[in-house]
Amino acid sequence: MHKKESSEYLIQSVLHALDVLNIFIISEEKELGVTNLSKQLKLPKNNIFRLLSTFCHQGYMEQNPSTGNYRLGLKCLELGQAFKRRMGLLTQAHDILDTLAKKTQETVYLSVCDQAEVLYIDMIETSRPVRIMPMIGKRAPIFCTSAGKIQVAYKSIEEIHKLIKDIGLKEYTKNTITSESEMLVHLEAVRKAGYTIDNEEFEEDVKCIAAPICDYTENVVAGLCISGPTRRMADERIEKELIPMINQAASEISQRLGYGSNID
Repeated sequence: MHKKESSEYLIQSVLHALDVLNIFIISEEKELGVTNLSKQLKLPKNNIFRLLSTFCHQGYMEQNPSTGNYRLGLKCLELGQAFKRRMGLLTQAHDILDTLAKKTQETVYLSVCDQAEVLYIDMIETSRPVRIMPMIGKRAPIFCTSAGKIQVAYKSIEEIHKLIKDIGLKEYTKNTITSESEMLVHLEAVRKAGYTIDNEEFEEDVKCIAAPICDYTENVVAGLCISGPTRRMADERIEKELIPMINQAASEISQRLGYGSNID
């Protein structure tokens, strides 16, 4: 009964589109034509053509101009790599997060950028009674959190300009950076230092530090963060204890993901 009720929420056109993709996945042929797909899926040629045209428009299919047949596009490769990267990231990072949280006795997060936001995908909470509100599964701004800034800092200047133009620099606390020129200088400093600090820029009485995680592509794919109440996150402790620890942990995760050298 449950399956029947669930099927009521399925979108038929999306199912047909996924059926097309599935044919390409299981087929031994590198390319397939509209007629072939129409026969296999028992769908009108016009429907197949429209689905393929939509996939081509989004980069998930390519049409061979010589034969008129279709093949999987580069977006499919990107999708597969994204899945491997994210799943590999969680698997490879979790025990290092756990060790870091125990050493620092602070909450440790793993985050990724999702368009104009940062998404917290894993967390090890501190055992101390005073702790930061759990953020796993939640989203936050990218320009006023250490988790966001550490990933934005390694984007191109064109990408950074576009992000600022699209989402702005909203003020959350008196410490939030709201000037574009100041933000650009700050991100350049972050890139050179290899870590960043959220000095109560998103939430008052909360300080966070973050280091970048890279994979085999040598791109930053995530941020490793330590978060705690301001009274426990003194500047001297951050500089002498926490920064070396988080840099070492981020480096270990990066190496597990295939990264072989330091970020310049």
